[in-house]
Amino acid sequence: MKTINSIEKVNQLSENEFISTFGNVFEKTNWIANKAFNLKPYKDFDDFISTIIKIYENSSKEDCLTIFNAHPELAVEKKLTEDSHKEQSNANLNQCNSEEFNEFKNLNIEYRSKFGFPFIIAVKGKNINEILNDFRKRIKNEINLEFNEAKEQVKTIATFRLNEIIN
Repeated sequence: MKTINSIEKVNQLSENEFISTFGNVFEKTNWIANKAFNLKPYKDFDDFISTIIKIYENSSKEDCLTIFNAHPELAVEKKLTEDSHKEQSNANLNQCNSEEFNEFKNLNIEYRSKFGFPFIIAVKGKNINEILNDFRKRIKNEINLEFNEAKEQVKTIATFRLNEIIN
């Protein structure tokens, strides 16, 4: 992953470089990075981060659902972006035993069937048991509560990713 250590460098990126660097901050969602590119220049990293997060927060429900559905199913998805692969690996989701794997598989199916999008959680700093416990708890939520929780989780993931790029 490319890291950038000054806002001047962010402001100097070409459109292609900017999209390449920030296009996956929101999983497979280049359009947010594209909007953020068009709002340059930024006075500092806080200005940039708050702008890109605001673009997401002001997205329509339909756009949020598109972003949600760009996220992989935990532990069972085979085609992961580099970011998702790293995040899931760091949470040891690639090392589930068969019982854990089957529970993830069943919860993913039940969750998507109930809510129409995959279970989304910022896995950074969490282990398999914590993630499964959250999954078991959140699958009982009603749709509006879970939509809002998924939206917050996407924002948390994006913030983690932005902070990894910007240092």
